[in-house]
Amino acid sequence: MIGYVLVGSSDLPKALDFYDKLLPTIGAGKVFDHPSGGRVYGVAADKPMFGVVAPANGEAASFGNGTMISFLCDTHEQVQSLYDKALELGGSSEGAPGWRGPEDGFYGCYFRDLDGNKLCAYRTGPVA
Repeated sequence: MIGYVLVGSSDLPKALDFYDKLLPTIGAGKVFDHPSGGRVYGVAADKPMFGVVAPANGEAASFGNGTMISFLCDTHEQVQSLYDKALELGGSSEGAPGWRGPEDGFYGCYFRDLDGNKLCAYRTGPVA
C-alpha cells in the first residue's frame, strides 16, 4: 500500500551522512538522488522507499506532531543494530528495543533523527 515516505531536513549534508550510514544496517541503500539535493533509499525501486529531502516550499524543515515512520526489520538483532547505529550517529532515543505487548507480537524501538523526525524499527512475531 505505501510506495514511499519523505522527511524534510534543513541540513541535507548532515542528514545524508546520517541515513547513508544508518540504512545499510537493514539492507537499504540509495535508490536515487532527489532533485532537492536529498536522497531516496530502499531495497529495490519496486519496494516501499524512504527519502530525506529539502522542503519543496523553501521553508525550514519541521517534524510532524504525531508523525512516525517505521522500518520493518527481519530480526530482533536488526532492530537493535539500527537503534544502536542511530544513537551512534547522533540520533536520540525515544524508547529502547523491547517487546511492546506479548513476547510473540511487536518488538521495536523508537528514535529521532538529527532533524527530530520520529522513527521506529520493528519486527512482529516470535524471535527469528
